[in-house]
Amino acid sequence: MENEIVVEVKNLKKYFPIKGGFFGGVTSEVKAVDDVSFSIPAGTTMGLVGESGCGKSTTGRTILRLIEKTSGDIFFKGEDVSAMDKNKLRELRTKMQIIFQDPYSSLSPRLPVGEIIGEAVREHKLVEKAEYQDYITKVMKDCGLQPYHKDRYPHEFSGGQRQRICIARALALNPDFVVCDEPVSALDVSIQAQIINLLWKLQEERKLTYLFISHDLSVVEHISDSLGVMYLGSMVETGKTSDIFAEPLHPYTQALFSAIPMPDPDLKKDRIILEGDIPSPANPPKGCKFHTRCKHCMDCCKEVAPEMKDVGGGHCVCCHLYDK
Repeated sequence: MENEIVVEVKNLKKYFPIKGGFFGGVTSEVKAVDDVSFSIPAGTTMGLVGESGCGKSTTGRTILRLIEKTSGDIFFKGEDVSAMDKNKLRELRTKMQIIFQDPYSSLSPRLPVGEIIGEAVREHKLVEKAEYQDYITKVMKDCGLQPYHKDRYPHEFSGGQRQRICIARALALNPDFVVCDEPVSALDVSIQAQIINLLWKLQEERKLTYLFISHDLSVVEHISDSLGVMYLGSMVETGKTSDIFAEPLHPYTQALFSAIPMPDPDLKKDRIILEGDIPSPANPPKGCKFHTRCKHCMDCCKEVAPEMKDVGGGHCVCCHLYDK
């Protein structure tokens, strides 16, 4: 269905306890994901960007229930993911998959590639035994791997080929939704382009929906339909990718975009240098979390947390500069 919402996240929070003291009790919490909301329509890609440690990967893993949420709601095609029991969640695992960031540590060195890709297929009984080998061969070919690669081990492959193995493993279960957790950050630029084009081709063929987590803004602009910008566990700006790149509204988004390298060395860009260090997510600033580094900081920013506002066309920003 066109415009069907595949994934919807409402007020998602994930806090990690910090233990200390004589008895090892909980002394405080790291607010890794703090009140994040968004939705992803079927067949589209949402990019999620921000500095390292802002909570992008934690958001993706919490949606898939690889780690359990603290509070909030997660819906997959209208079903509450958090309320599912073990049997229902096991069925869901085939429909929601993840491509991990590191193609080296996410593959077992003890298993041949054919077994890595086909292990979950056999476990979930997705195809008949007689069709199993042909099915794995087709998935490998779709991802740019050759049939003779089945009997080889991960250490025999390059970084780009390993990432293709990771993609094949995720797609072998024929999912509807895939979390791409920085799938090209560990690869050379030429290989990045091949993997991005592969993900694009597979999305067209299989009608996939992606959450694409990255800190490479040029890649996100190329592949994403919508965009979310995170800072210190919170979403500060969301909207269509074209709208945000044409007119970034939040001061943090503006600073991020000013750091994108220009292809032409003769063209100069006004780089926005953020002052100060990123605050601790265990002790975020009162009011707007970004006010300690923002040159537009006002008195209200220090006391009152801004609310997400739609400034038109679904372009939303969380900043007091746009209060009416």
